[in-house]
Amino acid sequence: MKISKDQVEYVANLANLELNDEEKEIFTRQLDSILSYMDKLNQLDTVHVDPTSHVLPIKNIFRQDKVKPSLPMEEALANAPDRKNGFFRVPRVIEEN
Repeated sequence: MKISKDQVEYVANLANLELNDEEKEIFTRQLDSILSYMDKLNQLDTVHVDPTSHVLPIKNIFRQDKVKPSLPMEEALANAPDRKNGFFRVPRVIEEN
């Protein structure tokens, strides 16, 4: 076994998690399974494999910033159900005490 119940209890304590005995057993088995699989992956020869961050090649998708005129205020507020002094007016969501 790669991980013990004591280690699971230790990590749960660090995370302020209260686990019952059944949950501790479940997490111990699950984490042990994950760590065993990681050992299998570590046995693979990856010397000639280039590191990747994506499976498919991607290119920079950002566009250049260009200064352009924005919408005129009347057009931007044309569909606003309620407006005041050139701004959208929305219902209050914060209650005052």
